[in-house]
Amino acid sequence: MKTKSSIILLLVLSTGVFAQKKSELIAEIDNLKSKISEVEQELAKAKREISSSNAKAETLETENIGLRDANTTLLGNLSNFSELSKQNSENVNRAMAALARKEKQLSGINDMISANDSTAIVSLTRIKQTLGENANVNVAEGGIVISNKLDDLFGSDTSTKLTEAGKAWLVNVAKVIKSNPSFRTQVEGLNITGEFGTTFDQAAAVAKELVGVLQIPSDQINISVKDGNFKEGINIRLQPDYKGFYAKAKESAKAAQ
Repeated sequence: MKTKSSIILLLVLSTGVFAQKKSELIAEIDNLKSKISEVEQELAKAKREISSSNAKAETLETENIGLRDANTTLLGNLSNFSELSKQNSENVNRAMAALARKEKQLSGINDMISANDSTAIVSLTRIKQTLGENANVNVAEGGIVISNKLDDLFGSDTSTKLTEAGKAWLVNVAKVIKSNPSFRTQVEGLNITGEFGTTFDQAAAVAKELVGVLQIPSDQINISVKDGNFKEGINIRLQPDYKGFYAKAKESAKAAQ
């Protein structure tokens, strides 16, 4: 009986110890599960952080690439702007140089025009001395105009034959023409009736007297007729040599280039 009791006690004790060990193991397992859960949570958190960091890194890399591209573009634009600015500066310099040349050309032409005007004014004074202070002499359109009435030249407005007074007047006109060889001479008939035939014959008679009698070169004299606008008579128009003037102006323009 004592032996059975000992065995039973041993079994009871063994069962108690085993139950205690089992309880401890279960507690240990629960503890390990809890730690594993914590580790898994930490691992998940770490993965999320790593994923977030990778996303941020990718974003930063993309932004960095964008910044590099923008910087490259900016540098290219600055280079283009610098080149454009240089070209604009060169264009401005060329424009200023061209303007200076034009101003020089215009200055030369203005000087020649002033010289022609001065020549006309000086010639006017000399012509009045030759023809007399009462002579009808004016400066118009850069030239000198010597005028006379038909009655004084032909005795009437229909005659085409010069009077002695008219011939004497032309003698002094010829002196004026010869003393101004650089001027072209235009014999201009003025008519108020519209019948230009007689007016042309009168202008031709004056030109014939100047060329045939007073020895003015024929290539220096031209004839024209026009409406006198309520005035009739003969104008002897002395004009500067515009052909020569423009030739000089052209040479002046070339020299200024």
